[in-house]
Amino acid sequence: MPKHTITFLPANVTVDVDPARYPYGSHGRPGSVLDIALTHGVSIEHACGGVGVCATCHIIVESGMENLSEPTDDELDRVDYAPNATPRSRLACLAVVRGDVTVRIPHWNRNIPAGGAP
Repeated sequence: MPKHTITFLPANVTVDVDPARYPYGSHGRPGSVLDIALTHGVSIEHACGGVGVCATCHIIVESGMENLSEPTDDELDRVDYAPNATPRSRLACLAVVRGDVTVRIPHWNRNIPAGGAP
C-alpha cells in the first residue's frame, strides 16, 4: 500500500503515513487525521476523546478532500456546530486519510502547552 503525506497548517508540519500501520494511537478512527496528528506531536483539541460527538476537533481541508473518507450524515450534522464551519470542514477524529492531504487547524482547536509556540 502506498504511503501518504499529510500537512498540518499553520504549523507547517508534514508527515508521511503508512496505512499498513493504522491505527497509530487510540483517538478517533484508525488512520484519522486526529490519530495521525496526535501520534506525530500535532495537537488538536478533542473534548469527547475522538468519538465524533463534540466537534472540537474541527479542521478545514485545504487540499486533498477527495483523499479523505466520505463524511457521514452524523459527521456533517456535528460540523454544523463547529465555529466558523466551511464547506471544507471535517472532524479530525472521523476523517480517515487515504491519500495526500493538507489541513488547517483553526486557532481555537490547537491545544498549545503553556509557553509553547502558537
